[in-house]
Amino acid sequence: MSSPSHSLQKSPRPALRLWPAWLILLVTALTLAGVRSYDGISFQKRNLTTLVVGVVALSLLLGWWLGFSRSRGRGRWGVPLALVVALAVGAGLFRVRGVSGDLVPIWEPRWVRSSRAPTGGTVAVGIAGGAVIVNAPRLAMAAVAVGRPDFPQFLGPDRNAVLAGPALAADWVAHPPEILWRSQVGAGWSGFVVVGARALTQEQAGPRERVTCRDLFSGVVLWSHEDEARYDNPIGGEGPRATPTVVGDRVYTLGSTGRLNALELATGQVKWTRDIVGEAGSQVPDWGCAGSPLFLEGRIIVSAGGKKQQSLIAYRADTGERVWAAGEAAASYGSPMVMTLAGRRQIVMFNHRRITGHDAEDGAVLWEHPFGAGQPHVAVPVVVGPDRVVFSAGYGVGSELLKVSEGVGGKWGAEVIWRSLKLKAKFANPVARAGYLYGLDDGMLACLDLKDGSQVWKEGRLGHGQGLWVGDLYLLMAENGELVLMRPSAAGANELHRFRVFGAKTWNPIALAGDVLLVRNDQEAVALRVTLAKNPEAGAL
Repeated sequence: MSSPSHSLQKSPRPALRLWPAWLILLVTALTLAGVRSYDGISFQKRNLTTLVVGVVALSLLLGWWLGFSRSRGRGRWGVPLALVVALAVGAGLFRVRGVSGDLVPIWEPRWVRSSRAPTGGTVAVGIAGGAVIVNAPRLAMAAVAVGRPDFPQFLGPDRNAVLAGPALAADWVAHPPEILWRSQVGAGWSGFVVVGARALTQEQAGPRERVTCRDLFSGVVLWSHEDEARYDNPIGGEGPRATPTVVGDRVYTLGSTGRLNALELATGQVKWTRDIVGEAGSQVPDWGCAGSPLFLEGRIIVSAGGKKQQSLIAYRADTGERVWAAGEAAASYGSPMVMTLAGRRQIVMFNHRRITGHDAEDGAVLWEHPFGAGQPHVAVPVVVGPDRVVFSAGYGVGSELLKVSEGVGGKWGAEVIWRSLKLKAKFANPVARAGYLYGLDDGMLACLDLKDGSQVWKEGRLGHGQGLWVGDLYLLMAENGELVLMRPSAAGANELHRFRVFGAKTWNPIALAGDVLLVRNDQEAVALRVTLAKNPEAGAL
């Protein structure tokens, strides 16, 4: 007798529980929309918050998939395994080459060779892979120009990113910038200075910091000086930050670890050297020493950031002998500035958490004012009146207009006239013109009314680059490597033209000597010829 047959039926597999995933995605989308549109925090913090929200959302989705989605079999573990494999492959193929000024990681294929200057030797003309590519016809035109002004220090002759001239032609369609030479350089955020036919900057060469003197018209290295020093940071990058200062036959440079050098302009021979961090008993700031040396009446003045009257130090420019030291504030990333406020010539220093005004003769602290909450201070202060000066910083800090005065008994002080979150200058230096303040606010060009700090307009995303005002034109090297020509006014930014120079992040200050514009980033340097206006009244001025 045969037993009856029984068909075994499998219970149906439960459907995926999808509503938690949709809920996670909805909350994430709403959160990101709120974060991106909220002006109460800086653009950098919005980016960091976006990253955190994304990581949290991904973690929640993984938790849902493994614990609450009802997934079964291979798919349950296959999805996270595929994610791990994808991340591993991505890490193997790409590397992070620093971050943008908005703290966004910059990805670079690992098979792309990093463009860095040779670790030694002289740059040769015409070697495309070696360093300098020269536009010979245009080089000859530039070399014969006469009356070319110097650009001897950080932000120009007056150390304020403003040049009265020469008048620039504003029509780049008819007269676009022309590249005279292009050269590889070592890493660093130093700018160029120009004296005569010499162009100098600072760069990294392996384990050594290098001061390089190039021929202005060809880019050929005339001499270089090296010190065993290296600063590197995953966010801040590698190499020197400060820009040289040239006075007479001397070049004064400050390295990222605090080495102050006086070099002979003609040869690069060392005249004297000091370790300002060691002498002040301070420490290298988180992003490296960045303040460019200030020359004032035979003295070189630098921000050392030490306590016990070692914050600001003056050395004799000819011998390196210490003249005076004063102040208690820790160093940030600004450069010493000399200005006359309330009838008194002062050295104003944008320090960490504190602004100080020092007597120009002996360095004594005249006044101080708290500022910020620990964020980096980079942009230089802007004088906007006989007793008024504007300070601005990024990371959501904003700007303040201070009135500096001498009170009863010779006691100095600084009074806040207004505060504004409408201009947060991170790297680029604001400029005051005709009652308005212009600068990059979280990477967008903004105009503030100096009467009350209100924002007149804000236009275009240019990133955290560096610029110069020349007449009524603004030359800006945008963070993305484009040279932008504008004629800003209270009516708007009035962008005129763009010219692509680099294809990588560009933070370095720019230098203009007559019709030769020197620009660089942490990989390349370029000299461009910009056309001058034949009729200044109809051109730039």
